[in-house]
Amino acid sequence: MEMKAGVATVNGLEIRKVKRPTPGAQQVLVRVEAAGINRADLMAAKGQYSPSGDTQGQPIGMEWAGEVVEVGSEVRDVRVGQQVMCSGAGGYAEYAVADHQRTIPIDGSGLSIDQAAVLPLALLTAHDAVVTHGRLSPGERVLVQGASSAVGLMCLQIARRLGAGLVIGTSTNELRRSQLAEFGADMAIDTLQGDWPQQVLAATEQQGVNLVVDMVAGKTVNQNMEASSILGRIVNVGRLGGGHVEFDCDLHAKKRLSYIGVTFRTRSLEEIRDINRKMVTDLWPLVVAGEISLPIDRSFSLDEGVQAHAYVAANQHFGKVVLKP
Repeated sequence: MEMKAGVATVNGLEIRKVKRPTPGAQQVLVRVEAAGINRADLMAAKGQYSPSGDTQGQPIGMEWAGEVVEVGSEVRDVRVGQQVMCSGAGGYAEYAVADHQRTIPIDGSGLSIDQAAVLPLALLTAHDAVVTHGRLSPGERVLVQGASSAVGLMCLQIARRLGAGLVIGTSTNELRRSQLAEFGADMAIDTLQGDWPQQVLAATEQQGVNLVVDMVAGKTVNQNMEASSILGRIVNVGRLGGGHVEFDCDLHAKKRLSYIGVTFRTRSLEEIRDINRKMVTDLWPLVVAGEISLPIDRSFSLDEGVQAHAYVAANQHFGKVVLKP
């Protein structure tokens, strides 16, 4: 049986007819009603993002929501007919399979399908960065570098809801900076201003921030260390500003900083299941209460997938972009 899907090719995303997947013993098959678009999908569309090797001709898309239509023989925690949100691979399609422990029922949550489709990766990534690796404690000072990204917006909200004493967000776009307060930022900083680390120090009585969650890297790496406190933690989530930079080892040592890199690409299924469990325990009540969410900038049909990728690549959106099969 065939279905329509957005697949990876050497030229980028193409919409094709492909074989409909079947769930394995620990998987569920979902009729996709909406999929979230992530910047990593732009690389995945050219087969450049998978740790498992060549993905040419394979459906891409790392998060989606819809109705469960089939479950594997060992699945007991998800049932046919449930509305769910999922993370995994292959969400740009009419049907997609997900591991049952990366599948979250949303019936009764109050979430729309579109909102459910754009939450999984931001929730997982931000919780892993702020809580698990960032080890945020109530009262601590937090800087989110690249705060207007979807993960950045989620990090702001998590830090605020979990009791951070001061939450600072950065963006080089004036309009986006003006929107960060809505998501929990006490202060918004323009990192194009060369003295921005001094602005952070001034706001923290020269103490610096205890935790930096960094979506940018590039030239901000050493500046992040300048803005950090002694014994601070820096969690490197993304490298939108570049992945190869000069690193001030002396400043790193002088402040006795923990510099932590994170990615899902080298994690096992069991590790990701554990991340999902921890996130649900800590954050799901906040999601259901409407205390953490993401803005949806625009929706495209699956047939408009190439245009949707161009829109995301232009970097003019605020929040998430949705693809509708």
